[in-house]
Amino acid sequence: MRLVLQRVSEARVTVDGNTVGSIRTGLVILAGMARSDTESEVNYLSDKVLGLRVFPDSSGKMNRNIVDAGGSLLIVSQFTLYGDCRKGRRPSFDQAAAPEQAQALYNYFVDKLRSGPVPVETGVFQAMMEVHLVNQGPVTILMDTADWNRK
Repeated sequence: MRLVLQRVSEARVTVDGNTVGSIRTGLVILAGMARSDTESEVNYLSDKVLGLRVFPDSSGKMNRNIVDAGGSLLIVSQFTLYGDCRKGRRPSFDQAAAPEQAQALYNYFVDKLRSGPVPVETGVFQAMMEVHLVNQGPVTILMDTADWNRK
């Protein structure tokens, strides 16, 4: 599972010109699922997202997590995070989960975070979306469960 997290002062997702999800202060999460992913990866990254200290404290140091900051999450599915560009000029998406598997894991990820202490908004799975955001900092963090086994 791969996530791109961006700290934002505001963000929204539109589909066909209609806003389907929007937040003020918080994190936009682009979420990609791999063929090898299970609920275990989702559980791990859900906990990491909620505990990640990327919001400033009163001294301006990144010392607060999304809960401490009173923020929200905007989660957008993005299979293109698994685009492999090592060969040729067209990305290969062989490592990306099939749509049915990806949607089940994405829904599990959203439900897991919705059961937590912060508001959660989403895009629309498999829709052509436009993501509008104001990246604050800018702060952008990459998370990948493939890194679990790397040293």
